[in-house]
Amino acid sequence: MAKVNLKVVHRDNAGKGAARSIRREGLIPAVVYGKGLGSLSIAVEPKALAAALGTEAGWNALITLKGDGSFSGKVVILKDLQRHPVGREPIHVDFQAIDLKKKVHVMVPLHPVGKSAGEKLGGALQIIRHELEILCLPTEIPSAIEVDVTPLMIGDVLHVNDLALPPGAQIPHDVNFTVITVVGIKEEVEEVEEVVEGEEAEGEEAEAEAEEEE
Repeated sequence: MAKVNLKVVHRDNAGKGAARSIRREGLIPAVVYGKGLGSLSIAVEPKALAAALGTEAGWNALITLKGDGSFSGKVVILKDLQRHPVGREPIHVDFQAIDLKKKVHVMVPLHPVGKSAGEKLGGALQIIRHELEILCLPTEIPSAIEVDVTPLMIGDVLHVNDLALPPGAQIPHDVNFTVITVVGIKEEVEEVEEVVEGEEAEGEEAEAEAEEEE
C-alpha cells in the first residue's frame, strides 16, 4: 500500500465565500474529519494533491498530512473529490482520518486477467462491476482485485462470491451479485431472433388458414 506525505495549510474560515477566496489563491479548499478531530477546514496545492493520488493506489493511498494544525501527522484517505463541471479541475476535497488498526470501507478496481475461452470463440467479455467495495485494514488495501477470466465460456457468469479476495478482505454485502459475464457472438443472437421471427410468422399463417377454413 502506497504511503505519501501531503502538505496542507489550515484555514480559519469555512463556507462558499471562503472557498472561492481560497481558489483565487490557487489552492483547493478541503476538509479533514475523523474521531478526535471533528471537522477541520484546510487547503492544498493542486500539484501536491495530484502527486499524492498519482501512485498505483490512487484514491486509496494512505496520506499523512503535514502542516501547522492538530491534523498534522494524521493518516487519512481520500473520501470525496469534487470537480468543476466544465474544466474538471478539483474544486473541493474531503479527507477522512483513519486508525491503521481498524478496518475501513474502500472501493477497489476490478481487473480481469487473460482472455476468456468464450472470447476466443467470438464471444464478448462484459464487466458488470468495474470496482468493488471491500472492508479491510488500511495497510492491506489492494491496488486492484485481479480475476482470472481464461476459463469462462460463452454464457458463464462470475458472481462476487466466486472471487478470490486478498487475505483479510471481505465484501460487506449479502447479495451475491454478478461481476463478469461472457455473452454470445452477435451472429448467434441474430440467428435466434430470425428463428423466433420465423416461428411467429408460421404461427400467424397457421392461424389465418384456420380462420379461412372456419
